[in-house]
Amino acid sequence: MINIPKEKLGIVAVSRDCFPMSLSEGRRKAVVEAYEKKYGSIYECPVCVENEKDMLRALEDVKAAGVDALVVFLGNFGPETPETLLVKEFPGPCMVVGASEESGDSLLDGRGDAYCGMLNASYNLYLRNLKAYIPEYPLGTAEECADMIAEFAPIARAVICLRNLKIISFGPRPQDFLACNAPIKRLYDLGVEIEENSELDLYASFLRHKDDPRIPEVAADMAAELGTGNKKPEVLNDLARYEITLLDWIEGHRGSRKYVAIAGKCWPAFQTEFKFVPCYVNSRLTARGIPVSCEVDIFGALSEVIGTVVSQDAVTLLDINNTVPRDMYEQEIAPKYSYTQKDTFMGFHCGNTCSSKLVSCEMRNQKIMARSLPAEFTNGTLEGDIVPGKITFYRLQSTSDAKLRAYIAEGEVLPVATRSFGGIGVFAIPEMGRFYRHVLVEKNYPHHGAVAFGHFGKTLYEVFKYLGVALDEIDYNRPKGDRYPSENPFA
Repeated sequence: MINIPKEKLGIVAVSRDCFPMSLSEGRRKAVVEAYEKKYGSIYECPVCVENEKDMLRALEDVKAAGVDALVVFLGNFGPETPETLLVKEFPGPCMVVGASEESGDSLLDGRGDAYCGMLNASYNLYLRNLKAYIPEYPLGTAEECADMIAEFAPIARAVICLRNLKIISFGPRPQDFLACNAPIKRLYDLGVEIEENSELDLYASFLRHKDDPRIPEVAADMAAELGTGNKKPEVLNDLARYEITLLDWIEGHRGSRKYVAIAGKCWPAFQTEFKFVPCYVNSRLTARGIPVSCEVDIFGALSEVIGTVVSQDAVTLLDINNTVPRDMYEQEIAPKYSYTQKDTFMGFHCGNTCSSKLVSCEMRNQKIMARSLPAEFTNGTLEGDIVPGKITFYRLQSTSDAKLRAYIAEGEVLPVATRSFGGIGVFAIPEMGRFYRHVLVEKNYPHHGAVAFGHFGKTLYEVFKYLGVALDEIDYNRPKGDRYPSENPFA
């Protein structure tokens, strides 16, 4: 995939001056060996930090090596000031982890006390208002530390991406559609740039691409992807022209940013002027690592970016759309699964889910829009049932008063035919009914949720923490017996 960072990890060992530096250095080497054996490359800084001058030398060394995500490793107790200054001065995301003791036979000269040193490190990070990723249990053997560093990698990747991200929007939002409205201030707080444009700007650019010589090649690629599902061949040239328009806009407007996402307009004037809907093009760009959200959903695009970077796979953005009918539940779900009917729902959008995430796909027209417009103006959706398997439904959102909040819920897409239209699937999330009422409804979330294909709740939770979302504002689907604060205890 393009448009996502490839983080370069580095590790710096630290050592308290009254502890043997060799202990920290030897344990660092063991961690690097364990990591590279199992996961790949990590840069080993040769400078062991004992004082502030060491910190400066280590900082220059990792910068020169191109490290953009740093592991601060307490091989022994560690010097609290230099190690936290290292976190402060390093320009990328940082992790702090420590070594556990190795043997009952080495508790005299071989005892490192990182268990104690981690407490001092965490307190000094707090005093300096610094963020660092600290694992659930941040002490371990070389192999365990290697595993913890591997868990840090996608968190670091997400933070690096957001600090180098621009979201390009084409608006304004559709009339009477405030659901995806959110102030952009929190984007700036996260380090994300935003470029807001009129859909008229986009249309003018589209007109200028009328005779672009690349159109036939892109249209042929679309036809090859669709195969027998190419039910609207007459619209492919226009869709290819639109795809080229978006890609050229990205290259012409990314400015200082490495990574880009789009929050696009798709109704009501889009169809009557462009004479198609953009869903299929949105799906193709998202499949390549350039998320394109629907309905000018800026925080939906941001959420898609995070999921793409964490999973290193395509994601999608769906409406949390409709209940599963009782007859369908009783015939096709209840006999095979332990889910209640309220645990299930249908996730749907017009046709923005990429072909690789659909059981089979067909190019069609947008059924809802075609109820009030000429059908030929609504061609361009990619329809099909979403592939069964594990999913994570999640969203990062700014409230109307500019507070960050997020939700994460792991579940699955069931192998149940939807018998409906659009890109759609039957989703099952444990205790979804309660989650729907006491998180989604109560906390005023929009109807769009991002979907990552796999279980990534643990990583997303840590990403949201690192980004500064308050812990009481990161919600999840609580298990039965774990009551939401607003849940009636007598219900």
